[in-house]
Amino acid sequence: MNTQLGRSLVPTPAVAGHRGASGQRPEHTLEAYRLAIRMGADDIELDVVPTKDGVLVARHDATLFATTDVADHPGFADRRTVRTVDGHEHDDWFVEDFTFAELRTLRARERFRKVRRANTEFHGRLAIPSLDEVLTLVELESRLLGRTVGVLVEVKHAAHYAARGLDVVPPLLATLRDHGVDHARSRVTVMSFETTVLRQVAAQSPVAVIQLLDRKGRPADLVAAGDPTTYAEMAKPAGLAEIATYAGGVGVHKEMVLPRDDAGRTRKVSKLVTKAHSRWLTVHVWTLRVENRFLPVELRSDDTPGHHGDLAGEARLLLEAGADGLITDNPDLVLAAREEYLAALATRARRRLPVRR
Repeated sequence: MNTQLGRSLVPTPAVAGHRGASGQRPEHTLEAYRLAIRMGADDIELDVVPTKDGVLVARHDATLFATTDVADHPGFADRRTVRTVDGHEHDDWFVEDFTFAELRTLRARERFRKVRRANTEFHGRLAIPSLDEVLTLVELESRLLGRTVGVLVEVKHAAHYAARGLDVVPPLLATLRDHGVDHARSRVTVMSFETTVLRQVAAQSPVAVIQLLDRKGRPADLVAAGDPTTYAEMAKPAGLAEIATYAGGVGVHKEMVLPRDDAGRTRKVSKLVTKAHSRWLTVHVWTLRVENRFLPVELRSDDTPGHHGDLAGEARLLLEAGADGLITDNPDLVLAAREEYLAALATRARRRLPVRR
């Protein structure tokens, strides 16, 4: 199926590069996003957090140690502190304690250094980009390739930042407006695990909104407000109906669609996709990764966590379950799996056609 948006055809199911092509480049770098686009990804996915001076930057975490060389900068040693974010205590360096200019002196590092050793070759070379820079890159690549590349922007820790006087909604919407993508037909979608920030975006902008759901726990903003609603409850029919009042889709952990048994093997497909579709909600599934440690037991190649398993097999299962989008660290592999899946569907459809005499 193709959906007409502006002058570009958006394939469904879509494939999004998770933090860029983060299986081949350190996550949330311009090089990771560019590679995902060049591989053919329909969308790129990035997380945003604010700096001390209110600039939204592409980082998955509120902290910096795991994915940058901040510990190698003696001048920032006194910035290390203990702080609680969304109920979890961290002894680390925090993005919100740095200006954007200061962050630009850091360099990205590979998060999964033990299983993605090739990515460590890029250490010391890749800067932390702003949302503005990422959108500029997407615009340039879209023109170069002659197709519109979508952007899934995940807002992280919004309630935490709001409590510290850093409201992420105004700079987010201002940046989208500056790039001319603050409209209903743009290929930009705003996502979050928190509900409040998505309701705020939906009330102030026509851009698409996706509510993210995890296997367990509760949205951090609801926890802070004393609301006991869990992700599990939000994934039920009544919860999905409520989500549909402000969002056009859900983004769910892959094990919510393909549950695993106690041995780590895939059980039968859940009914979540069907339930979401009955409420006219799209379903994006995250995160598909090729390494054995991230795959169900039956799709692993061996017992070595960093070896590559059958990611294509997992992608096929999710496509057969009806997922509208697959968010992956390895867009090249998932794109190939999608093409094989669609080709198989076309073959089956042709076989069902009546024979003309």
